[in-house]
Amino acid sequence: MHRRRWQAVRTTGKIVFGLVLAVALVGVLGLGMAVARLWPDLPPLDKVTHYEPQQPLVVYTADGTQIGQFGAERRQFVPIAEIPAMLQGAVLAIEDTRFEQHFGIDPLGIARALLANLGGGMRQGASTITQQVARNFFLSPSKTLERKLKEALLALQIERQLSKAQILELYMNQIYLGQRAYGFAAAAQVYFGKPLSALSIAESAMLAGLPQNPSYANPVTNIARARARQALVLKRMEKVGLITPDEHTAALTETLAIQLPTHTGVHAEYLAEMARQAVVARFGETANTQGYKVYTTVRAAEQQAAYAALRATVMDHERHQPWRGPEAHETLPFLRGAELERAAAQALRDHQDDTDLRLAIVTESDHRGVAAQLATGETIQLSGAGLARVRAALLPDAPEDLAIRRGAVVRLERRDFGWAIAQWPQVQAAFVALEPASGRLKALVGGFDFTRSPFNRATQAWRQAGSSIKPFLYSAALEQGVMPDTLVNDAPLLATSANASASASDSETALASWQPRNADGRFDGPITVRQGLVRSKNLVSLRLLQQIGLESARDWISRFGFDPARLPNDLTLALGSGSTTPLQLAKAYAMLANGGHDTTPVFIDRITNAQGVVVFQPPRLPPREADSHAIPVRNVFLVNSMLQDVTRAGGTAALTQRTLQRSDLYGKTGTTNDAVDAWFAGFHPSVVAVAWVGFDEPRSLGEQASGSALALPIWIGFMDKALAGLPETDPVAPDGLVRLGTDWRYAEWAQGGNVERIGIAAPTTVVDLLTEPASSAGSAVPPASSSWAMTPTM
Repeated sequence: MHRRRWQAVRTTGKIVFGLVLAVALVGVLGLGMAVARLWPDLPPLDKVTHYEPQQPLVVYTADGTQIGQFGAERRQFVPIAEIPAMLQGAVLAIEDTRFEQHFGIDPLGIARALLANLGGGMRQGASTITQQVARNFFLSPSKTLERKLKEALLALQIERQLSKAQILELYMNQIYLGQRAYGFAAAAQVYFGKPLSALSIAESAMLAGLPQNPSYANPVTNIARARARQALVLKRMEKVGLITPDEHTAALTETLAIQLPTHTGVHAEYLAEMARQAVVARFGETANTQGYKVYTTVRAAEQQAAYAALRATVMDHERHQPWRGPEAHETLPFLRGAELERAAAQALRDHQDDTDLRLAIVTESDHRGVAAQLATGETIQLSGAGLARVRAALLPDAPEDLAIRRGAVVRLERRDFGWAIAQWPQVQAAFVALEPASGRLKALVGGFDFTRSPFNRATQAWRQAGSSIKPFLYSAALEQGVMPDTLVNDAPLLATSANASASASDSETALASWQPRNADGRFDGPITVRQGLVRSKNLVSLRLLQQIGLESARDWISRFGFDPARLPNDLTLALGSGSTTPLQLAKAYAMLANGGHDTTPVFIDRITNAQGVVVFQPPRLPPREADSHAIPVRNVFLVNSMLQDVTRAGGTAALTQRTLQRSDLYGKTGTTNDAVDAWFAGFHPSVVAVAWVGFDEPRSLGEQASGSALALPIWIGFMDKALAGLPETDPVAPDGLVRLGTDWRYAEWAQGGNVERIGIAAPTTVVDLLTEPASSAGSAVPPASSSWAMTPTM
C-alpha cells in the first residue's frame, strides 16, 4: 500500500517537475525569442556614451550671485569626482545597495522584491541605477513587459560600455528631482540654496529620497512626506555603515531651511531677462539649453539695495491710497485645526505669493480683529494699527467689493508695530544706475514685480522728463553767453502760445492763452540763472529757451543722447515735455558726471559656454583723447556746480546731502504736469542713477506727489549703499573759467560782454536794479548760496 502511494507521489512529482521544467523552457525560449526580436531595435547608446545634458542659460551678478535661469530644465552638470561621497553613498543606500556588485541587473534584488510583493507587504521595485539610467535616457515610463525587457537589455549594454563611476555620474546629473530640478546639483540649489559641497547629512538624505516620487514627496510641496522619506534614507545609511548612530540621530533632528519658490536671493529679474534676450540674439533660440553663463556688470549688494529702495517707496505710496477691496473671494468651509489649514492652502493655490506682500486668506473677521492664514500655513492675528486703513471694510454694512469677510484673499505686510493688511500697488517705478566713465550698469529695476509685469520700464518706458531735462537746456545757454550769474526775470510771460517762435528776437506776443507757472506757485522776480535751476523755476527756463532759440537748444540737447524726434518743437521743451527713458536719462547725466564724454551703457561683462570658455566679451573702452569731449569740460563744470546747489539747503533735492551727509552729490528733480511722472536724476563722480515713479497708464500720482517726494527716496536708498566707505571728492575747476565775485564765468566774459539779463529792462543805475519790482509778488533777488561761488576751487 505504502509502496504504491510512494510510487504515485514520485510519479506526480515527476509530472509536476516536468511541467515546471517545460514551462521554464518555454519561458526561456520565449524570453530568448523576445530578446532576439527586441535586441536589433534597441537604440544606440550615444546619449549616454557621449552625454550632452541640456543645461539652462544662467545669469549671474559680477560677484557670482545667480539672478536668473532660463530653460525647461534646471540643471547644473557636476562631474562625479566633485559630487560629495556622502551624497553618493546616500543615493546608493536607498536606491541600489549592490550597485558595485551587479552587472546592470540585480537577480538578488529581483528575488527580494518578488518575495516582498508576494508576501503582501509594501511593494518594492527592483530596478538598479543602471536600469533607471536606461529608462530616463531611452524609454517611456509605461509599465509594460516589453519596456521592462528593453530596460534590462539596455542596462546590460550600458554596463559593458561605461564604468560604474560614469553610470552614477549620468544618474546623478540626469534624474528628475521635482520643482523643475534635474540632477542633484540643481536640486541642492532649488531646495536649500547651496552647492553640493555645502550639504549636511540631513540635507543629503532629503535629496537622496527624492528620486522615488519627486512630485509627491519633495519638501516644497509636502514637507511631512519628504521628512518620512528622509528618515528611511537615514536608516539605510546607518545600516550600510555610511553614518554612525549619533550622526543618524543628529540628522533626524536637524532643522532644514527649505527655500520656497518665491525666495530669491537677489532680485534682478528685469536685468536677467535683458541678458537672456542678448544671448538668444547672439547665439540663437537653442541658447536656453546649451549651458551658457552670463556674467553681468552689476554687483549683488547694490542691485538688492536698488530693489529694496524702489519697493519701499512704492509700498509707502500705496499705504496712503484708499482701500480697493480684497484681491478675490474664495469659498472656505467652516472647519477647524489641520482641516482648516489644508482647506485654506487649497484655496490659495492659484494665487501668487510675494516676499514683501504676503498672500493670505481671511479665516475670521469682525470689527475687533481679523485672523488670516498665509500661503505658507502660518496663522496671523491682526488688530489695532494693523487694521487702521480697513476699519470700514470690517463693518457689517461694508460694500461687498470692499468688505473683508471669511474667504477674502488679501495681502499682509510686516510693519514696525507688527502685521498689517496691505494691498498690491497700482503705481509703478523704475531705477537704473551706471558707472559714468565706462557705462557699465551697476543696478537696474524695471518695475515693482517682474512676474506680474515683465515690461521693463527702465529701458522701454518713454515718459515726459519734466524738470530733469533742464540742466541740458542750461548747458545750451552757457554756450550762448548766458552765465550762472546772469539775471533772468522770474515773472509771468505775456499770454503766449507754446507753438510760438522761440527765437530771441521775438517779442512775447499775445498769441493764445497758454500761461505757464512755476511749480511753487510764486514768481520771484529777477534771479540768477543759478537760482533758477536750484529752485527749478519754469519761467526762467522758458526765457532761456526764448533767448537761445529753439533750434539751437534742440541741437545741443541732442548731444547728450536724447532722441531729437522725441523732443518737442515748441516752448514746452523748456518744461520737459520731451520723452525719455530712465536709461537714456542716466546716459545723459553720465556725460555730466564724466566730464562731457559720450558713453554707451553696458550690462554684460562676459559670456561663457558650458565648458567655461569665454565666447563673448564686450570690447574695453580705448583711452579717451584729450579733445574727445562731446560737451566742453568747462560747460560741464558750470552745470555741475549748479546741480550741486540743487542738492544743498534751499534746493529741490536738499534731502540728498542732509540724508547722506556728504557734499559731492549732484542732481535734479523732475515732476511733470499734474504730477503724472516723478523723477530724480543725479550722480556722484563714481555712479550716476535715475529713479522714476508713475502709472503705466499716465495719470496723476496725487496732489502731494513730486520728484523729491517719490523718486528721490529711491535714489538716496541706493546711493546710501553704493557710496558707503567712499571718501568725498572736491571738484577741480578746468581751464577757461574765471571767478568774478561770487560765481564763475567763461574767461572770455571776464570783462563783460556776456548776456547780463534776460526779460529785464537794462537799468540806468545800480539803484534802479536793486529797486526794480518783480512782475508779481515774490522775494527779492537772492544771493548766490553755492560754495562753488563762495570759495575758490583749486
